[in-house]
Amino acid sequence: MLPAALRRWLHRPKRSDPRLLSQFFFADERVTRVVAEINGLDAELDPQQYLVLLNQLHLSQAHLLAVIERIMEECIPTQRHSRDYLVKFPEELLVDNLGNHMLFAAECLLAGSFIEVEEAEGAQLRPRARNLLCSLELVRTVLREQSLSQPGTYPEPVRAALVQFDRLFAEFELSYVSSLVAVKSPEEIYRQQEIIVLFCETVERALRSGYLTQEMIDGYEPLLMFTIPRLAIISGLLIYPEGPLSLERGPEQMSRVFSPFYNLLKKIRNLLRVLSAEELCLLERSLCAAESEDPRGPATPPTWGAAMPGASPPAPWGLLEAPHTTPLPHTCTGRLGPPDAVESPGTDSPQPPRSSPGPWLEAPPGARWSELRSHYSSTKDMLHTLFVCISGVADQLQTNFASDLRSILKTVFKIVASQGDPSEDLGTSKDSELLMGDTPRVADCPLCHSPTEGAGLRRAAGAHGRPEWVPDSTCSQCCACRAPFTLLHRRHHCRSCGKIFCARCSPHTAALPHYGHMKPVRVCTHCYAVHLSPAPRRSRSQ
Repeated sequence: MLPAALRRWLHRPKRSDPRLLSQFFFADERVTRVVAEINGLDAELDPQQYLVLLNQLHLSQAHLLAVIERIMEECIPTQRHSRDYLVKFPEELLVDNLGNHMLFAAECLLAGSFIEVEEAEGAQLRPRARNLLCSLELVRTVLREQSLSQPGTYPEPVRAALVQFDRLFAEFELSYVSSLVAVKSPEEIYRQQEIIVLFCETVERALRSGYLTQEMIDGYEPLLMFTIPRLAIISGLLIYPEGPLSLERGPEQMSRVFSPFYNLLKKIRNLLRVLSAEELCLLERSLCAAESEDPRGPATPPTWGAAMPGASPPAPWGLLEAPHTTPLPHTCTGRLGPPDAVESPGTDSPQPPRSSPGPWLEAPPGARWSELRSHYSSTKDMLHTLFVCISGVADQLQTNFASDLRSILKTVFKIVASQGDPSEDLGTSKDSELLMGDTPRVADCPLCHSPTEGAGLRRAAGAHGRPEWVPDSTCSQCCACRAPFTLLHRRHHCRSCGKIFCARCSPHTAALPHYGHMKPVRVCTHCYAVHLSPAPRRSRSQ
């Protein structure tokens, strides 16, 4: 048998060979070369060069993993380990280079380096990390040998090594991510699917009622991020009381998105049940308006804060605890209640639902509703309280469950948005340039250090010149929020300005036809709001 060095020289594949094993040979060779350079370098004497080589190693490893992934899809497509667990991960973790981060974490665990896991969990993960890295070395060895002999075939030893590596990688990925972040249980996934159905039904009802328009949905109006959850709370408590917001079950049986607000939702539901159809319509329209508007109107004296500058608004859980005791006369012509509420003959007060426990059985409905209304100085004050509490719950979802809500709304938009012709949304380049010229600058924007930078972006767009990308190795923190990049807080390039941001500061996608990107690509919040015309913005995918 020929020596390995001579065999490598004789059977070395050509770079122009399109076969995957040939591509693997050169990807593996590059990783080996970079590792050799790092091992021969003294990091203390030349730390800058060490960082450059480390970045090259990450890039070359990512390319090698991508080639191995393609080989597995070609060689063992029916024997791949299930990746259904990915639906449990937070959306911000599902990126293209997640596999490279997993291998980096495995290397850190095996070397005993500090990473973001507890010591006990790290001890449990180290055997999996060792098995994964050993399996990767075996895969590299058998694929390298195969690329030097018969690069067009995959014998059984190669298939067995790939199957084992795929299984070990999936097991380590699930275990490692589960130790870092809270992953969703199957029950929680099902509950969030129910919330998606509720949101879709809410949008359909809002379209029929005229609260929303299809144009707003197709244009992905940012206000809908707040409007849809607000309206969904009313729909879930009144229109679909047996759905995902059912309060007849305990909070442990609700989705984790809404369970922290269980007690407040109960009080909101009790107040919603006493509203007339006209009052409910007024409340829903106000929830669809700007955040600063509420049902009281500008002419009504404020009940909290402005009337008493030193006073604070009452806490949400004090919703039904107001000092007013004088009953107010009823002038409502109709009432809203659960679907199973039946009106009694000769009275305009519906009977309580059969399954409603507690106060609903202690007093007649009319007396109960009068008692609830008596806690407020006026109908407008009661509607304002509902507006504040419903808005507070919906807006807290944006803060405390941003990833879950983003995933839910993304699916909702895919379902309810109409499928139009993308060419109609792009418009002509002349109109785009005109709109971009009218776009205002953002005060104190961290990206606009000089007045000419925004104009430079527009000139580059007109010349079809793509922006210069900031190298990964030269940027250690987000250009917008200045948060440092870590294993989980990753870099993302904005395709509009070329700078590097975290996922939170670059959540948008938009078509950039002036750069040749006809399909939506990632852009930062600044470019999306300031430097992009409405035409490409309407093409972004949620």
